[in-house]
Amino acid sequence: MASLKRLCFLVVDDNHHMVSIIKTILRGFGAEKVVEARDAVEAFDLLRSNPIDIVIVDYMMPVLDGIEFVKLVRTSSDSSNLHIPIIMLTAHSERSRVIAARDAGITEFCAKPVTANELYRKIREIVNSPRAFIKTHAYFGPDRRRKVEDFPGEDRRSSNAQEV
Repeated sequence: MASLKRLCFLVVDDNHHMVSIIKTILRGFGAEKVVEARDAVEAFDLLRSNPIDIVIVDYMMPVLDGIEFVKLVRTSSDSSNLHIPIIMLTAHSERSRVIAARDAGITEFCAKPVTANELYRKIREIVNSPRAFIKTHAYFGPDRRRKVEDFPGEDRRSSNAQEV
C-alpha cells in the first residue's frame, strides 16, 4: 500500500471518538497531517486557511450537516477549493441520503462502521483516478459516471437522440 504521508486530511465530525478512529486509520496508512473540526463552520474556516488535500465529513452534525457543508464548499464564492475531494462517512446510508450526498457533490461515500481497507480504497480511488468536475445549472461536483462507456455498435444513441 502506498503511504499517505504527503497528503493533508481534514476530518469533520462532532463525535470525538469517531475523529480519533479516523485519525488512527489514516496514521496507520502513513498520513502525518490530519486536521480536525467539530462542525462544518469550523471546517470551512480551516479549509480557507490550510492546504487540505482531502476532506472526510460526517453526514449528521449540528448547525450545518454534511450535505450543507459540501454544498458550501462546492458553491460558495469564498470557498478556497471548489474541487477538493470530499468523502462522506456516515451511519445514515439509506438510498435517499446517498443520493442527496451525491447530488451535493461528494466524491466518495463510506458507510459506518467503516473499515480501514474501505477508507483506504476510497482514498486510493481519489488519488489514482480523479474524476473530472461537471458544472450545470443545478450541480457542481465530480462527474457521477465512474466509467466511460464507448459502445461502438449500431445501437449506440447519437448525441442528438431524444429520449422517449
